[in-house]
Amino acid sequence: MTAHCYPKGCFFRTLSDIRNSHITVMGLGLNGGGESSVRFFLKHGAYVTVTDMKNRDGLLPTIKSLESDPSLDKTRLTYVLGEHRVEDFSEADCVIKNPGIKYDGNKFLAAAKVIETDLSIFLHFTKSPIIAVTGSKGKSSTVSAIQYGLEKAGFISFSGGNITVSPLSFLEKTNEKTIVVLELSSWQLADLRGRAVLRPHIAVITKIVPDHQNFYHSMEAYIADKKLIYADQTENDFTIIDADEDEPGSGPSNGSTWGTVFAAETKGLVLNYSRRPLPHGILGVWQETAADGSFHGVARLPRTMLSSAAQKNMDDTETILGPLAVPGDHMKTNVLNAALVLRLMKIAPEKIIRILGNWEGLPHRLQYFFSWTPDQQKNAGIKTRLRSVKFYNDSCATVPEAAAAASQAFGHPVILLCGGTEKGLSMAPLAASLSCHHHEMPVKSLYLLAGSATDELCTLLRKYKVSYNGPYPSLEDMLTAVKRKLSETASSSLLQTDETIVFSPGATSFGMFINEFDRGTKFMETVRQLFGTA
Repeated sequence: MTAHCYPKGCFFRTLSDIRNSHITVMGLGLNGGGESSVRFFLKHGAYVTVTDMKNRDGLLPTIKSLESDPSLDKTRLTYVLGEHRVEDFSEADCVIKNPGIKYDGNKFLAAAKVIETDLSIFLHFTKSPIIAVTGSKGKSSTVSAIQYGLEKAGFISFSGGNITVSPLSFLEKTNEKTIVVLELSSWQLADLRGRAVLRPHIAVITKIVPDHQNFYHSMEAYIADKKLIYADQTENDFTIIDADEDEPGSGPSNGSTWGTVFAAETKGLVLNYSRRPLPHGILGVWQETAADGSFHGVARLPRTMLSSAAQKNMDDTETILGPLAVPGDHMKTNVLNAALVLRLMKIAPEKIIRILGNWEGLPHRLQYFFSWTPDQQKNAGIKTRLRSVKFYNDSCATVPEAAAAASQAFGHPVILLCGGTEKGLSMAPLAASLSCHHHEMPVKSLYLLAGSATDELCTLLRKYKVSYNGPYPSLEDMLTAVKRKLSETASSSLLQTDETIVFSPGATSFGMFINEFDRGTKFMETVRQLFGTA
């Protein structure tokens, strides 16, 4: 099937064109995108109809936020909730589309005269240089580290996109001197096809693995949307790509890698990232381990970009990253890519090392949030060491590979909590990493949250002879079982070790939670409720 292509440019030539136009916002939601669109168009004098398949109760937090704002002219705002009506699309001057809704086969979108998105509007009007990040794993962490680095280095910068911040919320704060960092999902990129409004000065494509296959049904269709990030780049721009092998069975059918495909197509200057040293003459960054075991990141850039000290190095290399505060090998890749972006923005290597060494990560992605010490009994007067149990929230791990990476992120076996609802992805990568036959570190114990993905995972775990607890119907049931087991162990052992508990689902949880952010928040709330006292 041929992907839908939108007309070049934007329906609105100037912001003043918005006044008195009739706008339909398709999808109000709870993550800020729909709300920001409503606010933006009301502020610019449009008549706005919001239509969402959820009813008022399901959207109440967003509706309350809008209704409590006295600066909005709510006489121009109409809600159509619990349904979509064709006339709201056919009679609108412009429809603002939710990126998670397919265009193909959608009778409502087919009836629209004009379709835009918050991103297409933003990209048409902003004058800021754009740093854009897409991929399957590590997008949000990479964006967060870039934004943190830019701000600490003294830039005025904004970040938005797939990280639940609509860029329309800061459009009028941007200019030629501000920097905008965008996280772009494949769906958001698809909504930009043909418009020629996205030309990032720096494009980063993080690790590619199968994702959203219940939406795309093929890797080729998924990748076709990812390629749009560099479609309109020029030779004056940069494209940062993966130089390592793809996950087994996830690469192109011709046997090459997705990084090779991207490098052959982009017009931008290609910079590679790798876990291993890049061959002589290949530009990019890689990871190295010093003699004392510490991590650092090395860059090879065009000589004109190097510091004067690095230009004396025969291999044109310089160290741009040192030890990190965040755990996990995958985080080394994400932060190293951020360091490369900062270096391309002409920030000095020693400054990048200092700044990114202090970055602590972001919520719901290996987020440390709580520590608990269980009660212990004394035995024959022997003093025992109290054990610390640390909890990490990795709820944004919605693909099996991400949960597998989280299980290996700490350098010691962890207690892993995972499972949820499937989204067309095989759970085999996670099951394999949990197998005692796997070369990596097996988890200390495994607890599963119920769901269709968990059902498949259980079948695979039985095949691999991996023991597990559950599945449990709720977070409270699962965490109660965890606490009971930890308390029993604490009371019966003289020698104690610290424990690390990681909630990394590797799946969605449709029906149980609103989204992965709601899931992570509820996980942290439940931990604090149950473990607030031992």
